[in-house]
Amino acid sequence: MPYTIDVSATSSAPPAVVFDHLARAEAWTVWGPFPGFVRSVRARDGAPDPNGVGAVRRIGPAREEVVAFEPPTRYSYTMLAGFPIRNYRSDVTLEPHEGGTAIRWQSRFEAKIPGTGPLARLVLTVLVGGLARGVARHSGRCEAGCPAHSA
Repeated sequence: MPYTIDVSATSSAPPAVVFDHLARAEAWTVWGPFPGFVRSVRARDGAPDPNGVGAVRRIGPAREEVVAFEPPTRYSYTMLAGFPIRNYRSDVTLEPHEGGTAIRWQSRFEAKIPGTGPLARLVLTVLVGGLARGVARHSGRCEAGCPAHSA
């Protein structure tokens, strides 16, 4: 049975600034909920952007792969390992909104262990909501051109 998560946040920063903070894996350690959240990033050979499609990131216990990289409107990734779930995918869309950005973070997954889906959904909803609010707050504090990895 598939489970879904759909959270939203709003940033005062324009979509390009939010996307820059979202797409740079090393920035997640600044605005994400846990210090040291990103442990490594491996880019696909020949990729035009090291955080673009094909990049594999170790974020906390998870290993994820970037599957959509469309600045400044869409960023998507799948989870390869790290949680007792399968077929996890998150799609983050960014749209201009009242001089800033509306962020919508949608995820879907299936439980690997029968009966654990509702708990996994609760935990992931809290985590994904924190990520959406974190990138919104952090990017909103930055002026245009602010390095994504600085506070």
